[in-house]
Amino acid sequence: MSFFAILIALLLEQARPLAYDNPVHSALRSWARAVRRNLDAGQASHGWLSWVLAVGVPAAVAGGVYWALWWFSSVLAFAWMVGVLYVTVGFRQFSHHFTGIRQALEAGDDAAAREQLAAWQRVDVASLPRTELLRQVIEQSVLAAHRHVFGVLALFVVGWMLGLGPAGAVLYRMAEYLPRSWRERPDGTPSVALRSAAEQAWQWVDHLPARATALGFAVVGNFEEAVASWRGEAERYGPGSDGILLSATSGAIGVRLVTPLEGETGEEADGTVRAEPQIAHLASVVGLVWRSVVLWMLLLALLSLARLPV
Repeated sequence: MSFFAILIALLLEQARPLAYDNPVHSALRSWARAVRRNLDAGQASHGWLSWVLAVGVPAAVAGGVYWALWWFSSVLAFAWMVGVLYVTVGFRQFSHHFTGIRQALEAGDDAAAREQLAAWQRVDVASLPRTELLRQVIEQSVLAAHRHVFGVLALFVVGWMLGLGPAGAVLYRMAEYLPRSWRERPDGTPSVALRSAAEQAWQWVDHLPARATALGFAVVGNFEEAVASWRGEAERYGPGSDGILLSATSGAIGVRLVTPLEGETGEEADGTVRAEPQIAHLASVVGLVWRSVVLWMLLLALLSLARLPV
């Protein structure tokens, strides 16, 4: 059931992508804001209570409705699972940014590419040289693919195998959203305790999915270099799970995603010297991601077959 639910959800999302202000996402954002406003008292215990409610309630609703529908009709339960996946997983939630930037770069319009990257990440990139611009596009695209597709699928599958229906997908999306939503504001809110709880919980939730995605990139890319980069360079590529994903990507497609420090030769830990980012590497990233999708779907198909009654 999970294989077909994911397949249908991905096809629906490609045909009719959700708008940013769709009712479901808007309701979840409102729920996160309401929890923050009413429970953020500055204490560590309040921070964790806020996180548990902000993430746990939507996940529990997703799983509870699934099992309630299952008692009436497996078809309705399946439709609910597809609907939950439709609003939690999908390339079209970020791919338009990547496509626009790639088209601008291929047309030689670096200024337009910088504007689109700035709008996507809400950072100032006006002074970035072309190589650094490409590097950031690759990094953000890989992280977005993980957080919107592979990470969601990983936790969904874990939840499905534990009998939780689509609850894992909702848990992952909410856990990923809260650190972005609960960032420090000019008025000093939310509290340090709340921000710390959201960040720490996200690292825990993403621990297994990030490594599953990195392993998938290694399998469908250059396995030896991906694993070598993962083991020897992950800390340099970023904190926590982000570093693992980016280091594995670097080795898998043979591109350097870390700017050499002054005096460094650009040599990786495994002795190789990878190429600086070029436009051609954008196509390599697309190929890497889609090959990983095929790998995931094959594994899910095998898992579904293994669970069928004899």
